[in-house]
Amino acid sequence: MSVITAGTRDSGVVTWRNLMNVRRQPDLLLGATLQPIMFVLLFAFVFGNSIGDDPGAYREFLMGGIFAQTVAFNSAYTTIGMAADLEKGVIDRFRSLPMSRAAVLIGRTTSDLVVSALGLLVMSVCGLLVGWRIRGSVLDAVFGYGVLLLFSFAVSWVGAWVGMVSGSVQVAQSAGFIWMFPVTFISSAFVSASSMPGPLKAFAEWNPVTAVADAARELFGNKRAGVLGQSDAWPAQHSVLYATLSCVVLLVVFTPIAVAKYRKVASK
Repeated sequence: MSVITAGTRDSGVVTWRNLMNVRRQPDLLLGATLQPIMFVLLFAFVFGNSIGDDPGAYREFLMGGIFAQTVAFNSAYTTIGMAADLEKGVIDRFRSLPMSRAAVLIGRTTSDLVVSALGLLVMSVCGLLVGWRIRGSVLDAVFGYGVLLLFSFAVSWVGAWVGMVSGSVQVAQSAGFIWMFPVTFISSAFVSASSMPGPLKAFAEWNPVTAVADAARELFGNKRAGVLGQSDAWPAQHSVLYATLSCVVLLVVFTPIAVAKYRKVASK
C-alpha cells in the first residue's frame, strides 16, 4: 500500500472518529448552528432597520458576512478539539499506532469542515426565511459555497496550530476566539470597509474575511452597489481572486507549522 493511500485511509478513520464524537455530543453543534442563526436575526431585524435606507438590501449584504464570520468562528472547534485530544492523551495513543502522523491533523480539519458545511446549510435556510436570495447562476453559487468551505478549511489549520500551542482546553477556549474577534469584526462582514476610519479601513480592506464576505456576495449576486458604500481598494474589486489567494496563503503558511508543532508535541 502506498504512503498516500495509507495516509488517506488513516485520515478517513480519524475524520469518522471525530464525527462520531459530534454525534455522541450534539451540543458541539450548537455553536455551529444556533450562533449564526442568532447573528442573522440580530443584525437583520434589530440593527438592519437602522443601517441604510433599504433593510432588504442590507439583509442580502449581511448574509455574505455572516457566512464568512461563521466559518471563521468554527476554527475554534478545531482549536478546542486539538487541545482536548492532547490533554486526554489521545494524541499519545495515536502516536503508538502504525498510522500517518499527518492523519490526526487532516482528520481533525476535515471533520470540522463537515461541521462548517452543516452550518452553512442551516444559515442558508435561515437567510431564505429573512429574505435573502441567491440571485446569481447555479455555477456561481456552487463556487461561492466552495470559496467559503476553502476558507473554513484554511482557518481550521490556524485553529489546529493554536490548539497545540495552547496546551490545555481552558486556554484553548480563550485563545481560539481572541484572534478571531478583531479579524472578523474589523472587516466588511457587517458594514462596508469604506465607512471605517484610517488604519481600520486599510486593515479591513485587505482582511481575508472581507475578501471572503465580498466574494460570497458577488457569487451569490448580492453585491448591490451603494447599499453601504463600496470600497475601491484592489481586494474589493477582485474579491473572488483575493479570497482564493488568501486561503492558499493560509494553507501554505499554517499547514507546515501545524504539522511541525504536532511532531514536536507527539515526540514528547
